[in-house]
Amino acid sequence: MPSDTDPVVFIDATTFMGMHSKDDAVRVAAKAFFAGRLAAGDAGGVVMSWEQVGRCDDLVWGYERELQDEYYPFMDVLHTDLAIDRIAYAEDDVRRAFTEPALDGLPTHERLLLAQVIARGGVLHTASPRLVRTAGLPVVPLAPLAPADAPALGEEPSFPAYLEDLYRRSLVLKVVSETL
Repeated sequence: MPSDTDPVVFIDATTFMGMHSKDDAVRVAAKAFFAGRLAAGDAGGVVMSWEQVGRCDDLVWGYERELQDEYYPFMDVLHTDLAIDRIAYAEDDVRRAFTEPALDGLPTHERLLLAQVIARGGVLHTASPRLVRTAGLPVVPLAPLAPADAPALGEEPSFPAYLEDLYRRSLVLKVVSETL
């Protein structure tokens, strides 16, 4: 269980959809993040803004219905079992997004998200190269596993069996990292 001093862990659409990246390094790193959080139980919960959830849906809805039907069972179960706290922006988040100098130059959706993260003393786990490159932000890059953390050659972290099966089926949908 995280302590009261642990930062709130936020995720964005790049992290969630990273589990379906065509880039296997991003895909495995994202999967490892979520498998680890799920294994941690209640201590593994994360926060995601309503807009970031919508960005995931918008991306998926751009694919054919058959792919969506294979993808969504995995997403639905993970969103339920992982205890993802989906939250709206507060008025102060909107104000901070356009007054915080560290956020200058970022696209609006990233400014809003990071204002939300800052207001709650959180950290954002992301696969966004732009956010990882921007100094001074409360960002943790979603990085490929270090060799010491990597599973045996040819293996990757697994979800519990019921979810792993849904995940494998959902991999008919693969996205290019640039669209994350």
